[in-house]
Amino acid sequence: MQTNEVPHYDNSDNPTGCCARFNPEGWDGAELHFQDKRVLRATTRSAMHVPLNMGKVFNRVHQHIEGSGGYDMDDILVLSRDLSAWKAEHLFAVPRDIPDEEMTTISGDFITKVFEGPYKEAPAWEEKMKELVRARGQEPTDIYFFYTTCPKCAKTYGKNYVVGFARIVEA
Repeated sequence: MQTNEVPHYDNSDNPTGCCARFNPEGWDGAELHFQDKRVLRATTRSAMHVPLNMGKVFNRVHQHIEGSGGYDMDDILVLSRDLSAWKAEHLFAVPRDIPDEEMTTISGDFITKVFEGPYKEAPAWEEKMKELVRARGQEPTDIYFFYTTCPKCAKTYGKNYVVGFARIVEA
């Protein structure tokens, strides 16, 4: 893959009108390189890792992105990670600066793994991502998750795919 590219996300299979049905092909085991990849950074509040205001924050962000020209359909990605038991960070790939939102960039080499199951499995998935990186003789740093569908759509589709992203550094 080219720098800053992600595997294809087919947004056309969207019977719910909310989240597209995720096709994991190409996402599992991908090696990605980001160099100053433009992202919108948003944070949410949590109570012991359970999101409290995610819907409100995501709705605001989506409105701002759509109001400024929308997403790049070839670069659909939202990376999330817990900063603490009380706060989470979300990085939305965007094609341009979005007014009234915090803009930043992300750089690094990443490997991915596709998981399927309930969101409560995230702590175990994080450990599996660390093991995957260490098995390659490298050290994990940041672990992010791409939650490909909201809980309502995951229930409708009968699958809840989550893509783990591990930033790697040479050991």
